[in-house]
Amino acid sequence: MKKFHRDQWALILGGSSGFGLATAKKLAQEGMSVCILHRDRKGAMERIEQEFDTIRTLGGGFLSLNVDALSEEGMTTSLDALKTSMGSGKVRVLLHSIAFGNLKPIVGMVKSTRAETAVGQLAQELGLEAQTVTQALERLFQAGVPQFHTLIPPVYGETLIEDEDMSRTVFSMGTSLLTWVQKVFTAQLFASDARVFGMTSEGNEVAWRGYAAVSAAKTAMEAVSRAIAVEFAPYGIRSNIIQAGVTETPALAAIPGNQSMKAAARLRNPFGRLTVPEDVANVISLLCTDEAAWINGALIRVDGGEHVSAG
Repeated sequence: MKKFHRDQWALILGGSSGFGLATAKKLAQEGMSVCILHRDRKGAMERIEQEFDTIRTLGGGFLSLNVDALSEEGMTTSLDALKTSMGSGKVRVLLHSIAFGNLKPIVGMVKSTRAETAVGQLAQELGLEAQTVTQALERLFQAGVPQFHTLIPPVYGETLIEDEDMSRTVFSMGTSLLTWVQKVFTAQLFASDARVFGMTSEGNEVAWRGYAAVSAAKTAMEAVSRAIAVEFAPYGIRSNIIQAGVTETPALAAIPGNQSMKAAARLRNPFGRLTVPEDVANVISLLCTDEAAWINGALIRVDGGEHVSAG
């Protein structure tokens, strides 16, 4: 028996890959109808439509909109289309999974990184070129040997972050969660028992070079979610934040030094593997059930114990 009804809709912001797509599939499998907002180029649509076709076959309602979910026009257009598609249905779930942030560093690299220095010393000891050693380390990493991850130097851009980059990222990946909640609420589209979710990462408290803007956005989202949990509670809206472990997603691939992050996560995780999007989708599905109605204003880690393990 399915957990949800087709009149219960999930509105997923950023649902063409990663956590958003995995959650869309999971909730559709459990009987919920799905509306996905995404922003993708024409060249990517063949792959994406194949994923969407899988959701369509599950029998619930489905709507996909390739729009700018962060613009006023995109929001208005999306809500109008959603209202028409839902009919008598209501939004049971709002998931914010937009990965549109700036990964520029805040200061230029004056000195070599510790990884570059270590590789140089190792190369000198072996009588090899530093590039040769780095390539060998990368091959070992790709082959599933993560122990040398600290010796793989990350590659950063030369351009430094500016105020506009920071502001845009904080809105896109942070406070726009509240914007969307307010829009859906004003349009009277929320169900009497609704669940709001935002995505954060360990970068909310760990400083990674190039991650300052995204880190600020995630901590802003967490604060906004707590406010939603309190102020929208009288209207039946619960709000929680999901902190996934290091996960192989397009968003992670864009982070400088992601190979080292993945290797460190594999070594530290008690189960010896990375988190996968389906792990997160399973937890969100559980949190959407009636039995989870008393979970509100929480930050829930979905990482197999990665956060608490010393490795």
